[in-house]
Amino acid sequence: MNKDKILEDRFPGRRAALKREILEHALYCFNELGVEATTIDAIKARCDTSVGAIYHHFGNKEGILSTLFFAAQDDQRQNLEHELAKTNSLREAIYSIVSSYLDWVVAQPEWARFLYQARSPVAKGPFRQELKVRNAQNYQELKEKLLSFENKDIKIVQPFEIIPSLIVGPSENYCRAWLANRVRTSPRDYREEFSESAWRSLQR
Repeated sequence: MNKDKILEDRFPGRRAALKREILEHALYCFNELGVEATTIDAIKARCDTSVGAIYHHFGNKEGILSTLFFAAQDDQRQNLEHELAKTNSLREAIYSIVSSYLDWVVAQPEWARFLYQARSPVAKGPFRQELKVRNAQNYQELKEKLLSFENKDIKIVQPFEIIPSLIVGPSENYCRAWLANRVRTSPRDYREEFSESAWRSLQR
């Protein structure tokens, strides 16, 4: 699985080939130059198309940025949903959340690197409301899934709004360090440690 597969899934077929090409080169520019420094001209210089074509497909730089961000977010979420569907207990679900997160970052390092740096600009930009709605939906679905495993013997710490951070916060911190080459060991090698830590943090 690679970045072409993510774009192909969301923009399939020959008619969307130029859109995929623009997005692929834009992803490279954002990662290499940074979100703020990347311009439409910089993207144009890499993908050998006209500025008009880029504006036609995406409207502006923020349109490109949000399209890439939501494509990556959707792919990550779908990977998580696939893994969660196989779980039968709260412990399995917590382990699945952590493992799927680490696996996705390792499988998609360029997309992961982009997600980390693009989250704040998208949250502050013209597509912030769409991001807010998406995040609220993802949060609610995760909440319902985890609470479905609760019983009189197993309770999740409250308030629930801190749960996502408790589960993936340490993993995200390590993945950022790995992507920045500050640590060398693959995040996958620490799935057990991060999963068990997340599991312990949720119990009360």
